[in-house]
Amino acid sequence: MPYRGLGKRLSAIESQIADLRSLIFQCGSESDAENRKSKAEGEIRTRVVASTGPIFEYKPQNELTCASTEEPKPKTPDQRHHQSLISLELDYGEEELTDYTAFRCIGVTAATIPWINKCSETYWKVTKGVINKARTEAFREYVLSKYTGIYSKRKMLSFAKAFLRYLTKMRLDTRYKEFDLFLEMPKTVKESKRITERIVTIEDIKNVLSAIDEDNKNAEFTARQRQNYKALVLFGAYTGQRPYATIRKLTVGQFRAALQRDPPVLDVLPHQDKIRMGHYVPLHPCVVKAATPLLEGRNRKDDTRIFAHEYFDKWARRRKIPLLHGEHFVCGDLRKFAEQHGDIIQWDQSNKNYILTHGVSGVDWRFYKHPLPENVYDVYLHYWKDVEFS
Repeated sequence: MPYRGLGKRLSAIESQIADLRSLIFQCGSESDAENRKSKAEGEIRTRVVASTGPIFEYKPQNELTCASTEEPKPKTPDQRHHQSLISLELDYGEEELTDYTAFRCIGVTAATIPWINKCSETYWKVTKGVINKARTEAFREYVLSKYTGIYSKRKMLSFAKAFLRYLTKMRLDTRYKEFDLFLEMPKTVKESKRITERIVTIEDIKNVLSAIDEDNKNAEFTARQRQNYKALVLFGAYTGQRPYATIRKLTVGQFRAALQRDPPVLDVLPHQDKIRMGHYVPLHPCVVKAATPLLEGRNRKDDTRIFAHEYFDKWARRRKIPLLHGEHFVCGDLRKFAEQHGDIIQWDQSNKNYILTHGVSGVDWRFYKHPLPENVYDVYLHYWKDVEFS
């Protein structure tokens, strides 16, 4: 904006103001003088604006105000109430919830999908397409009262929060995500950490194997099933692999390839591990002996699953084999045994963590460690060679 010649123009304006004031006071009557004064001030204002442009604007003394010191007008109670979450009510469609549920189910494991569907059904059952303070709090109270496990509560509340964020982006309305304020987990005092009370010993594994033989004699299942169940128990107890993520996914072809190696080492693929870490699993001589008969048969193709994990898991839960230090045996106790018995035989920590894929998220595992299959087998067998269940 041009400032050149501004001083000269202001000086000329000041002289004009003086002339006009003298003219005003020379008039006869006071009323005429007042009228002339107003007219003169208007003319002065016009000249000032015309001379200086948008830089300055003349105002009479009684009209001057400081904009920075003006206080905003207080909002009325109705305006404050209108902007509060207490009275705000939004909606959503059942089709939107269905689409979001289908989106969440893409790429997850089969065991996760039922939980996502349950979260979706529960959210619709409580809210019925309406999002407000009352129904959001009702959903939270329903979840906290129905479920006792902390992970179940977190799954439900996290699903609701994620759905609100989804609506925020789909509808371009940030008000939806503000209701996650009413979906927070309750703040509780943390309990002191305790060592697990569930202990699995060699005697417990022997009892499971004996129960398999006993039910086979009682014609509860066939001799083929007996072989499969005993091989599964031995493999799980000796190697500590996860039952759902790994054991139930292993194939006949993988065991055939493992038994052809020297030493026998099973190659677990990334998609067969919970943390997506491919690793080698050494096969104890007892496991080799038990698994070899499972590779025979017309229907034992390479892509066939070697263990009947689902049937064994149902049998174990129905049979309810008691543990010496706990309730009754479940399939996950095989992994717990390998971990706990490994401490008794002082199993090498690095070798144990690699085979069980426990605690392998550090920099050393990511960038440095990568044991060869023969080294994995030699270290493993050094500690486990004398462990037997017969």
